[in-house]
Amino acid sequence: MTTTRERPWHGVMVATALPLRDDLSVDFDRYAEHCRDLIAQGCDGVVPNGSLGEYQTLTPEERGRVVDTAVAAVGGDRVMPGVAAYGADEARRWAEQAAEAGCRAVMLLPPNAYRADERAVLAHYREVAAAGLPIVAYNNPYDTKVDLVPALLAELHAEGLIAGVKEFTGDVRRAYEIAELAPGLDLLVGSDDVLLELALAGAVGWVAGYPNALPGACVRLYRAAVAGDLATALPLYRTLHPLLRWDARTEFVQAIKLSMDLAGRYGGPCRKPRAPLTAEQEAVVRAATEKALAEGLR
Repeated sequence: MTTTRERPWHGVMVATALPLRDDLSVDFDRYAEHCRDLIAQGCDGVVPNGSLGEYQTLTPEERGRVVDTAVAAVGGDRVMPGVAAYGADEARRWAEQAAEAGCRAVMLLPPNAYRADERAVLAHYREVAAAGLPIVAYNNPYDTKVDLVPALLAELHAEGLIAGVKEFTGDVRRAYEIAELAPGLDLLVGSDDVLLELALAGAVGWVAGYPNALPGACVRLYRAAVAGDLATALPLYRTLHPLLRWDARTEFVQAIKLSMDLAGRYGGPCRKPRAPLTAEQEAVVRAATEKALAEGLR
């Protein structure tokens, strides 16, 4: 497939859920179909091997095949794999694998098993940048305990180590400080439930969870939000927000997969340590999903 996307981290980049069979093996054929359908529904690309794709539970062989499957399905310029790993050497190897598969960018957490200081963060991104692909940093201090604050992002960008940042803190004020300190750094919405706020603040992409279940509605929401079309965006946002907020909760994978099942898009089970939703959680997700579907959102 011919590369056509100059900045393949722009637009609606779906952090893809990974379909597992009842025996918890990966259904690669179904995953390819899911990736193709997301693009057909108007999404711009996919992000395999993120937390939503349960990358921590995959074998190295499975993880590599997930990337290869996505590239074969939709083209390398539409695939931005997560390359997070315990150490920079391993993360660099995943970035090199992504390049060999034909990807044009990767997404990278800071060290996620070590509370790294600024010096360690810079060394981590330098090592992975040596693989040669543009990097979108992923700032998720809740899980990594490392906060890529705006000043540190500006330093990473000034050194040419990152091209964008997936901002997951939920603090929309950071968008303006990032723009001031690193005006050339692309801001991507990292948490579904602050999409509208960050889109209005200048985000150029959305690493998204809920388009797995409701791609058409989420694409319409994103396009309207970045265009400043509040007449379209705000009603959609209000309707979807009871679902979007699950993206920032511990059980986000289970919630999104349940919504996928309800929407006829096959979510399926999760691997351990993720346990099924409680009855109360399932009831909340089910009610919000069924309400969105009843209003014609798909």
